[in-house]
Amino acid sequence: MTTVKQSPESTEETAPSAASSIDVVNPATGQIIDNVPDLGPADVQAMAERGRAVQPAWEALGFEGRAKILLRAQKWIIDHKEEVIETIVSETGKTYEDAQLAEISYGASAFGFWAKHAPEYLADVKVKSGSLMVKGKKLMVTYRPLGLIGIIGPWNYPLTNSFGDCIPAMAAGNSVILKPSEVTPLTSLLMARCLDECGMPAGVFQVATGRGDTGRALIEQVDMIMFTGSTATGRKVAVMAAERLIPCSLELGGKDPMIVLRDADVERAANAAVFFSMQNSGQTCISTERVYVEAPVYDEFVGKVTEKVKALRQGISSGPGTAEIGAMTFPPQVDIVERHVNEAVAGGAKVLTGGKRGSGPGDFFEPTVLVDVDHSMTAMNEETFGPTMPIMKVEDAEEAIRLANDSEFGLGASVFTRDVARGEEVAKRVHAGAVCVNDAMLNYVALELPMGGAKTSGIGSRHGAGGIRKFCQQQSILVSRLHPKRDVHMFPYTEKMTNRLGKLFAFLYGRGNRDH
Repeated sequence: MTTVKQSPESTEETAPSAASSIDVVNPATGQIIDNVPDLGPADVQAMAERGRAVQPAWEALGFEGRAKILLRAQKWIIDHKEEVIETIVSETGKTYEDAQLAEISYGASAFGFWAKHAPEYLADVKVKSGSLMVKGKKLMVTYRPLGLIGIIGPWNYPLTNSFGDCIPAMAAGNSVILKPSEVTPLTSLLMARCLDECGMPAGVFQVATGRGDTGRALIEQVDMIMFTGSTATGRKVAVMAAERLIPCSLELGGKDPMIVLRDADVERAANAAVFFSMQNSGQTCISTERVYVEAPVYDEFVGKVTEKVKALRQGISSGPGTAEIGAMTFPPQVDIVERHVNEAVAGGAKVLTGGKRGSGPGDFFEPTVLVDVDHSMTAMNEETFGPTMPIMKVEDAEEAIRLANDSEFGLGASVFTRDVARGEEVAKRVHAGAVCVNDAMLNYVALELPMGGAKTSGIGSRHGAGGIRKFCQQQSILVSRLHPKRDVHMFPYTEKMTNRLGKLFAFLYGRGNRDH
């Protein structure tokens, strides 16, 4: 689960004063619940110096030593579950269940996963070569931490997507500076307390609260940047990283399609469509944002979905089971959702339920189902990032695939059909980094499975071996164990040896297609 509309470029453009602070607002109530410092470039530079100073000792602690702290943190999250959930709910406005299912479970799982798998993924890799030039030599690839990692996180999942990327970076032996969204910084600060209480050496993990200038200052100080956010801001981050020649990993926007084929279990597909489009108020990069349904089951699917969405309870989450849909976290995002719905209606779409922003003090938008939509509408071609479900009727699977691929985005997708083999074939034809068959979004909880975007949805991936190796410098090593004083290819050149080598190369590589 991913994404973000808040970014280092998204709010104030002027450098904050050392004394300035940021109010943190509960979006469900509109009340200020806390404030945090708006740190400037000098603050970030001081953090970077601290992080670099302690990183060698953290690396020297080894996988086992680091794992002990990560496993303590795993237990800490469960022991402090209610406090963590309360903090997340208060600054995001999401429901208790959204915080528990998508944040607590992920954070606890990730600590254990990276503690266990970091030694495996970062172990030396022996390489075999077919080249005669290196026969008898030892070839291997090693991984070492890059040093200081900068992570710029989103507001929609302050534990999972903001802090979550810090875990593999630290497991690899790096120090980390996390710049959380200024909208939801409290969870990151709580996780700093968690690590401190679990024995993390001071300076290995630091939180740089602030607005856009803080994010820019961070990119100027680190050895690698991980950014989760909008495609527009991701481009700016990539440019800054390129100017410094540091690696970057970008998890950007999405407009995830769901394809419902005529042989699908319509009840299953409808339940999935409602949950995966409305969960967390639709504020997930891999949320279902558009649905294509084959004509024979279109009416049944629309009827079931509309009935289920009408039954959803929206409001302030006061504990388990009190609401399905919470508030929207970032107020300007409500404006985007409202614009997309209004523009769709103006273009001929029909609202079957919802369609309006809430009338209370909080930032709410009604769970909304749209039909009679097409690709001329922003609701179908721009990232909405809200509790909406536009549904389009298609004649067949070919049309569904064509429309699913008619997007600049390619983060995730889903296909529903009783014919699993066909579902897999359709999934392979969808241009997305991750596709589920008869499910959606759950690929994200399989930490062994790479998660990254195609097209403008990102560069690189999180999870799996690549999700920790990206925080490391890859090094190739060749060792000559048994060798003569002088190899045949070394100086001095002689006509006789040159001709022999030429004949050898011709024998090895000159047969071309004659073997076929």
